Amino acid sequence: MKKIIICICLSVGLSSCSIYRTYKRPDVSVVDSLYHQPALSADTTASIADLSWKELFTDSQLQSLIEKGLCNNSDLGIARLRVKEAEALLKSARLSYLPSLDLSPQGTISKAEHGNTTKSYDLAVSASWEIDIFGKLTNAKREARAVLEQNEAYRQAVQTQLIATIANNYYMLLMLDEQLGITRRTAENWAENLRVMKALKRAGQATDMAVAQTEASKLSVDASLLSLERQITELENSLSALLGTPSASIERSTLDTQSFPDTLLVGVPLQLLQRRPDIRQSEAELAAAFYVTNQAVAAFYPSITLGGSAGWTNAAGAAITNPGQWLLSAVGSLVQPLFNRGQNIANLKVARAQQEEAVLSFRQSLLDAGMEVNNALVQWQTARGRLQLEEQQIISLASAVRSAELLMKHSSQNYLEVLTARQTLLQAELDAASDRFDEIQGVISLYHALGGGID
Repeated sequence: MKKIIICICLSVGLSSCSIYRTYKRPDVSVVDSLYHQPALSADTTASIADLSWKELFTDSQLQSLIEKGLCNNSDLGIARLRVKEAEALLKSARLSYLPSLDLSPQGTISKAEHGNTTKSYDLAVSASWEIDIFGKLTNAKREARAVLEQNEAYRQAVQTQLIATIANNYYMLLMLDEQLGITRRTAENWAENLRVMKALKRAGQATDMAVAQTEASKLSVDASLLSLERQITELENSLSALLGTPSASIERSTLDTQSFPDTLLVGVPLQLLQRRPDIRQSEAELAAAFYVTNQAVAAFYPSITLGGSAGWTNAAGAAITNPGQWLLSAVGSLVQPLFNRGQNIANLKVARAQQEEAVLSFRQSLLDAGMEVNNALVQWQTARGRLQLEEQQIISLASAVRSAELLMKHSSQNYLEVLTARQTLLQAELDAASDRFDEIQGVISLYHALGGGID
């Protein structure tokens, strides 16, 4: 019998050791191949994400907007409150190791039908303490710590996304301002062309068709102005909402004054595990799920609780400072689950399934991060290449417009060439402004994809 008891104790002890295991990161060999472009295969660990957002975004107007957003944005404020909630839960989990104390004073007054009034007082203090032999409290505390890390990473993810979104909207405003200026200058040129065309018509050198076509082109440009102004107003309203302020005009500089590094370093893929807050959030969720599984396993083991109470009573009615009788008790309890309609088994199956889900989510977050880095770099490289070509195109088109206008003044047969040349030049200038924004957006996207903006 003694040997049987020893064997049972040893088996319980060995099986309970697994409950105390700490979380270990799963295989992440996929990280090494996240960057597939040659430009991303450099061995240096230097990265654009090493820069603070103030070092990357040097525009003072933008810096002011980002600071305002970090102070006032509602989503970021909610994320900060979630961190405080998680801190409170972790503190509660740590205190669960301590015994609980309860004070339970009582007093009664009784009177017989023809007798004296009897007063009695009881003043007792009770305590209970759960011994954490099978790791229930330990795993609950570790889960709470993982949840805190998860919420802190979430706060950082909201912050980095907010910085990137404010910067994107700001530079989009600058792009729209640039396009608005280009369109206004084009509208002024069309107005001048229309005046010249009407003068040529009066001199018999232009037809009604030429005048009508020129006027239609001018009206089309005027309509584009209204659309651009609407887009600017809507974007200002959107940016104001991000800043946590009522809609208002946004103070800003110009697109041609912006400067960014000519070379973008991305470091090595392994840095994403520590730098990207969404990846750290995903891993913290996995760690929390791991400890939930441990708790589900621990639920199959007994709970051992020590309890006791001490106090005094005065049933004779004397003063409470002169107790009639001391009350003392002590108890130890062991509760072993035997049958609870399969609830523990179901909880364990659910916990293990959720842990597997967390593993898949963690690995997918790594793949998504690599995709975002690759896409951002392609966007930046493509925009830079397009800009170089468009600068040459604009020079050629501007020359073509001047030549066409000179020909139009001497021949009524060339007004179509002027229309085509001006429309093509306008589109090229608008495209150049758009590609300049794409280039800047590529920098912002890469900075965000690499985890920049935490500090």
